[in-house]
Amino acid sequence: MSENRSYTAFEGQSRIASGPLAEVLRILKQRFDASENFAILVFEDQTGQQVDFDLRGTLEEALARALPAPARTGPGRPRLGVVGREVSLLPRHWDWLEEQPNGASAALRRLVDQARAQDQGSSHVCSALTAAGRFMSAMAGNLAGYEEATRALYAKDRSRLEALIAGWPEDFRLHVLRMVGDCI
Repeated sequence: MSENRSYTAFEGQSRIASGPLAEVLRILKQRFDASENFAILVFEDQTGQQVDFDLRGTLEEALARALPAPARTGPGRPRLGVVGREVSLLPRHWDWLEEQPNGASAALRRLVDQARAQDQGSSHVCSALTAAGRFMSAMAGNLAGYEEATRALYAKDRSRLEALIAGWPEDFRLHVLRMVGDCI
């Protein structure tokens, strides 16, 4: 979980919070402290994954548990954010990397950057559709038209998707459309 991610919380069919982690946790903590029947589902907007938070203690303690652990310090070049990991390659790959200017690490970084640049648009669309599909499965799997709506989502047929989810609870419908944005 990261501070730059956004989250959306639902109580039943109603959206009760949406936004950065600190904002959503503040609202969840208030509801948790005020209610014995705390039944809220929280989703990470970028992945559609359901997430759980430990809301015991103070808001600051809950936030501290939810935020990612600080970056590990150790060997490498910390000012550049370098993280050492193991890579398994075949001998012919190592031979090619060793022939590249500035060494194997620089060549690998260039290759990854090139692949990311080429993949930027398509991976965003794919991840938005996957996230919306996860949310739909969790929250709308038993609603009328769910299967057809899922087909329309992955077929990137926005008008059909909108028509199929028109009868869904408003907060579900609006969240699905917000998740897919202009991807379809």
